[in-house]
Order: sequence, then structure tokens, then C-alpha cells
Amino acid sequence: MKVITSAIEIKLTKGEKVYFSSDNHLGAPNHKESLIREKRFVDWLDMIKSDAKVIFLLGDLFDFWFEYKKVVPKGFVRVLGKLAELADSGIKIYFFVGNHDLWMNGYFQKELNIPVFHKPQNFIISGKKMLIGHGDGLGPEDKGYKRMKKAFTSSLCKFLFKWIHPDLGVSLAQYLSAKNKLISGDEDLQYKGDDDEWLVQYSKKKIKQENYDYFIFGHRHMPLKVNIENKATYFNLGDWISYYSYAEFDGMSIELKYFKNQTLNND
Repeated sequence: MKVITSAIEIKLTKGEKVYFSSDNHLGAPNHKESLIREKRFVDWLDMIKSDAKVIFLLGDLFDFWFEYKKVVPKGFVRVLGKLAELADSGIKIYFFVGNHDLWMNGYFQKELNIPVFHKPQNFIISGKKMLIGHGDGLGPEDKGYKRMKKAFTSSLCKFLFKWIHPDLGVSLAQYLSAKNKLISGDEDLQYKGDDDEWLVQYSKKKIKQENYDYFIFGHRHMPLKVNIENKATYFNLGDWISYYSYAEFDGMSIELKYFKNQTLNND
């Protein structure tokens, strides 16, 4: 028996599109290289604003993010300003926290009017049922990371961390994010096959519980399109480090695309 869960519904009119992006990791590996990629991402946001009705950002926009009561990490003014501009213009933006920016606590909602999700969410867009999320900690394995994430998201851990001075706390977290694969959730950047890809396995499990047309995730850092039992399609969005990839939905189908401009050559 199929389980029917609630979903957010979005209807597109002629010419309107939905865009999906993930894994920018702004701030890494250093300010200079991050700034080049940030400018390129802002160029992409400028490009899509003419026909975008909804933009989904599926996590790890930042390589580290923590919201103290009165402080957020320094930098990223270009992308934050552009997101504010797009939201103010009427484009709906949804943000899903990733494993690098999971400590969000109201800043995006208050300052940018962007809803933030901490778990995968069902959407029905122009009649297509989609399960959308970042993707970390899903599937049958990665038990070490799941334990680490549970500890990091606990009220006690957040309470203790907020008492560390931001200069020290952010520097420590950035170091751990770059150096510790368990914390960062990095995976080998090679396709492992359906039987060993955790998000493929997760999608196959979910399709047995509920009908979907699309599963859309980030986290994996590889642009992927995988058929799920001839019933649905799993997409992974890749990243804005190696691929500059994203997905576009026109109301009928989803297509993986790659953004190319001259930003990298001009900086």
C-alpha cells in the first residue's frame, strides 16, 4: 500500500521554469578562489531570473555556516545580496541545509524571506511529484557520519558552540570542514554503481512507499541521472566547484545543464 504524504504544490504558467542548484561551498578553499566561484554563481542567478518562478538551493551553499544570536559568518555579500534581490522581486527561493551549513536558525527566513528545510520535502510541481533535499545521511550506510550529524545538531552541541568566540569558532569549524572527511561528508568522486550509491538505494526504497516522478539531491558532487525502477528519475545536481552544474524544469521534464561564462577567465 502506497503512503500518501503532504506536499507543497507549485503551478507553472507558460514560459516559467524551476531551477535547482547545490554544493557551492563558498569560503573554500580560500577567499580568492571562493570569490571567483561566488561571482560566477551570481552571474548564473542573473541569467535565470528572467524566467525563474522558483529556485531550489539544496545545501552546502557555504563551506561553513553558523548563526550566533547576533553574528553570522563574514563575507558572501554578493550572493546574499543577489538572493535578497531575487526574493524581493517575487521569485520564490527554497533552501535546504547541507552538512556544511546545517546550523541555520532563522537568518535566511528573516533577512531574505527564504524558507529553510532541514529534511527532504515533497513538492508537486506542475503535476510532477518530487522528493527534494540535500541528501546527506540518507540511505543504508554512512553510519559514522549519521552519528556525527546527530551529535552536531543536538541542542547541547549548539549551546556549547555558541559560547566560543566567533573568531575562534568559525576558524576551528572551517579547519575541520576542510580536513575531516567524516565531518565534511566527502565521498569519492566516481560513480559507484546503483548497488553502492546510497542515494540511489534511498530512492529505490522511497518509490516502494510512495509514487514519485523525480528524486532531486545534492551532496554527491557529481551530476547524475539514474532511472529508478522505470518509474522515476534520480538527479544529483553536481557542484559549483568542478562542474558548475544545475537542473532546469520546464513543467514537462528536468534537464541537467552546465553554466559557462567568462567570469573565471576575467578574474
